[in-house]
Amino acid sequence: MLDLLLRDVRALTMTPQRPTAHAIGVLGGRIVGVDEEVADLPARRVIDGGGAVVTPGFADSHNHMVWYGLSLAELDLSGCGSAEELYDLVAAKAAELPSDGWVIGSGYDDFVIGGHPDRAKLDRAGGGRPVWLKHRSAHMCVASTEILDKAGVLDGSARVPEGGVVERDADGAPTGLLAEQAQQLVDALVKPYPVEELAAAIARAAKRYAAEGLTHVTEAGVGGGWIGHSPAEAAAYQLARQRGDLPLRVELMPATEVLHQVGPDAFGLDLGLRSGFGDDFLRIGPMKIFTDGALSSRTAAVTEPFHGHGGLGVLGDDPDVLHERILTAHRGGWRIAAHAIGDRAIDLTLEAFEAAQREVPRPDARHRIEHSAMVRPDQLSRMAALGVIPVPQSRFLYEIGDTMIEAVGEEREPWLYRQKSFVDAGLVVPGSSDRPCVSNGAPLLGMRSMVDRTTKAGRVLSPDERVDATEALRAYTTHAAWAAGQENERGRIAAGMFADLVLLDADPTTAPASAIGDIDVRATFVAGRAVHGAEEFAEVPT
Repeated sequence: MLDLLLRDVRALTMTPQRPTAHAIGVLGGRIVGVDEEVADLPARRVIDGGGAVVTPGFADSHNHMVWYGLSLAELDLSGCGSAEELYDLVAAKAAELPSDGWVIGSGYDDFVIGGHPDRAKLDRAGGGRPVWLKHRSAHMCVASTEILDKAGVLDGSARVPEGGVVERDADGAPTGLLAEQAQQLVDALVKPYPVEELAAAIARAAKRYAAEGLTHVTEAGVGGGWIGHSPAEAAAYQLARQRGDLPLRVELMPATEVLHQVGPDAFGLDLGLRSGFGDDFLRIGPMKIFTDGALSSRTAAVTEPFHGHGGLGVLGDDPDVLHERILTAHRGGWRIAAHAIGDRAIDLTLEAFEAAQREVPRPDARHRIEHSAMVRPDQLSRMAALGVIPVPQSRFLYEIGDTMIEAVGEEREPWLYRQKSFVDAGLVVPGSSDRPCVSNGAPLLGMRSMVDRTTKAGRVLSPDERVDATEALRAYTTHAAWAAGQENERGRIAAGMFADLVLLDADPTTAPASAIGDIDVRATFVAGRAVHGAEEFAEVPT
């Protein structure tokens, strides 16, 4: 007997042999068949889909779930249209806090408000309280005078980590802006976060994700560095799952800072844990390593200077150190997720991947380049030869596309956040958001941006890089599963696959591009259980 029979639907199976289906049978959390394979089988529950469009569950291959969940409880600055509006929000929040309370905000956009917040004005707005505001990119933050003093920035006692930038004015005084690894100077004052607080953040994020059709996410950096929140971050995920607050499947990328030698031939986590350890709901994914910064902060490592800026960005560490770190992780059997945005950082990453494969061939390693934001034409063939997985964030085109063009100049615009060039080169390209680095990381919005590549100002960025809506849907389903080495477990509606499903009110592959992001997610199922929208569909008496 089936656990669930979902009928009267139009399923986009993502399986070439049977591209559509109208009934789906589920047993033990997995799909056992479609249409005539299950139509006449008895079932404990029968749900009439009322003609809803069904797709495999969506997956986000690069997001920051804890950080996003924390941001939902912080002062939201993403809607600020001016610096004055930002200061007013800070002042209003400060008035609600005790005298020693921190004003923590996130999501401000210097491009929109006309520059980064001024330290002196933050001091006034905070009314004597510490103020810490995080840039939408996560690669920068601004801290008030009290925080800089506690961190040792003002008296010069602070040791700025390699790859970090403390901005100073013409007189040499810190402005309050900290970029890349320098953010650890503030992090050290607030981390580690309590596991309970992190578990609550995960629960907040999971609820939002389920409502958007997400059934699997990859957490891009836990445990250490400026991207992690606690050495016990994985325990927070376990706690949230134990409480029933984590209905999604999650893959965790340990930050490279938490990896170490654990034996004569092993590099990784204690007990020799590495990529793949875990179960169907919570497992260890690739190692996360930062090789450079970001375009918005002009800290991405590029081969030619930024437009109107003159700088070449910064690498995350000494090039030889980064190279050896990648080789060591490859030798230890890890999948590697190298954050590389600028073309110089991508060169370094590809060279290390090539050296690693020469030394210890692993043809199906499925190493990744997170973001792959500025890819020259000559780098495409190198990526294809190595089987590297580029992980770009298409929604960035809308959110910060105009800013990116300003940073790199129109001559390098065709290199930015490629899509079709990757596909044409034979590369598998998963969908992802890098949330909360975008104001809305919903998968359907990401699909829209793959199809139309339109910026906020209405400019179409490199129209030749557009893909059709079916390819966009593959990115968030089959390609995302392949990137995680789970192509035989999820990403398609077929016998043996996880019963992770999304019920929509329209077909994203036939809707106008401008309407894809407006499609309503009516229900989300994980392992055959409704985690969102259960009330949308009545059960049929059996």
